[in-house]
Amino acid sequence: QVQLVESGGGSVQAGGSLTLSCDAPGITDSRVCMAWYRQTPGQNREGVATIAFDRETGYADSVKGRFTISRDNSEHAVYLQMNGLKPEDTGMYYCAAAGDAYYSCWDGYKYVTWGQGTQVTVSS
Repeated sequence: QVQLVESGGGSVQAGGSLTLSCDAPGITDSRVCMAWYRQTPGQNREGVATIAFDRETGYADSVKGRFTISRDNSEHAVYLQMNGLKPEDTGMYYCAAAGDAYYSCWDGYKYVTWGQGTQVTVSS
């Protein structure tokens, strides 16, 4: 069973930083799109950042310039560096892997494998 395991969440004050990690040892095709999503209670899950196998990235407008997604294919890992955190960044953050998609990674329907999530809480 393919698993994605997120870590690195926590509680920080506004303006602080966190780095989320996603271990994906079961993703045998290192070329597939990877992404970070987040969800708050009562809201739909929203895309935060995506990264293609050629490391082309995509970001939600709300996090551009503050968040950076990266991947280490040799380690089967994806990271999300979050700087300048705001209270509205609070939520459960999920790592996701596409089935067999390598491009156009912002299309949410492509993601078929999800982690259990890691909580990020930003206080004002």
